[in-house]
Amino acid sequence: MIRIALFASGNGSNAENIARYLQDSPEMEIALILSNRKKAYVHERAAKLKIPSRTFSKEEWMDGERILEILRQDRIDFIVLAGFLLKVPARLLAAYPRRIINIHPALLPKYGGKGMYGDRVHQAVVEAGEKESGITIHFVNERYDEGAIIYQATCRVAPEDSPEQVAAHVHELEYMHFPRIVKEVALRETGRQGDRETERQGDRETERRGEK
Repeated sequence: MIRIALFASGNGSNAENIARYLQDSPEMEIALILSNRKKAYVHERAAKLKIPSRTFSKEEWMDGERILEILRQDRIDFIVLAGFLLKVPARLLAAYPRRIINIHPALLPKYGGKGMYGDRVHQAVVEAGEKESGITIHFVNERYDEGAIIYQATCRVAPEDSPEQVAAHVHELEYMHFPRIVKEVALRETGRQGDRETERQGDRETERRGEK
């Protein structure tokens, strides 16, 4: 059984979506949810799902050793950042090579980097007059949003779309694709390959509004 830890800084809707997707999986489970914010709503979601959750301080995160101790105690095999805003420390990257993935609410390499998260990303997309946006799921490295791309999915951006409307389209893509990609990549990178191979870097899937 692959044991996964989810990291989230806020609401935790993606974390809950992943947990529900995997709750009946015979291959893996969400064993732990962690946050850098004590009052983050993700803790309530974790309690509802009967998944243990923990809060850590910024100092514990930056040092990395205490986080590693927690992960080792819970026998964590794979890490998913689901709306998590802190840069991953070197110790954690070294302990989990190609076993930490993140989702970004835009099509990297555009609109990534330090400070580019949440509504800021969608505002930038609209202001630039982009005709599409989407999600990027990628491995995590020592730089913000620069790890190898695993998967991208796109949505159209109409000229009249507001940042809030773009965010809604992007959230749909997150809920649709992130749990499945988590499962496929966790199987592959832990040496327990699933039946379906995740497409390699550069593969893109377009989700058009109104088409099912």
